[in-house]
Amino acid sequence: MGRHIAFERLHNFRDLGGYRAADGRTVRWGRLFRSDSLGKLRGHDQDRFLALDIRTVIDLRYPWEIERSGRVPPHQGLAYHNLSIEHRPYDQAGLDPDVEPARFLAGKYAEVAHDGVEELRHALEIIAEDTAPLVFHCHSGKDRTGLLAMLVLALIGVHEDDIAADFALTELATDRLVADWHANYPDLTLRWPAYGRAPAETMRLFMADLTTRYGSVRGYAAERLGVDDDLVAALRGRLLHA
Repeated sequence: MGRHIAFERLHNFRDLGGYRAADGRTVRWGRLFRSDSLGKLRGHDQDRFLALDIRTVIDLRYPWEIERSGRVPPHQGLAYHNLSIEHRPYDQAGLDPDVEPARFLAGKYAEVAHDGVEELRHALEIIAEDTAPLVFHCHSGKDRTGLLAMLVLALIGVHEDDIAADFALTELATDRLVADWHANYPDLTLRWPAYGRAPAETMRLFMADLTTRYGSVRGYAAERLGVDDDLVAALRGRLLHA
């Protein structure tokens, strides 16, 4: 199975299958996907998307982002959920060039982890209850999407090395994400040279921060999100196979 699924306008669409959990099972292929904005789907890309038989979309963006850039095209049998997990917007492209990406982004992810508890819990419940293929996404498929991917993979027992490596795969899409930014904002200046970057150290720092405060990612999910053993078992049952 291929992790990267090629689209013309989407740059960061990936299958989360194949990762091994601590109990020896692996994540099912074709079951859980992550992506950049599905508002870009049209034409042949839309046909490719429909061929994946995805039945549920979790859109992690702000409502104003959806109004500006569009949402996944509706079609029969597709469930759509807008769960804006980030509550404090900021201009990543306009950051000072000296801002170090890994530590800065890890801090932003910590903000989201503590602001977006209701939305994150709801996203986990949807993923645990859904038996058909599902995709979650934000704008670039990197930060908010990376946070939720980390949370799901950690709760089902995937090793942190694999989680960090999955996060860093966005680096393969960085050039195209940057090109999109320039195309969308031709009159603005991209100040932050790390825009679109996804160094693995970012996710390692974020997971370490949660572990320092809560003992583990599972501890964070239990204390802040109210994730109990039943929800974890449901996630593992839906996403893992022998």
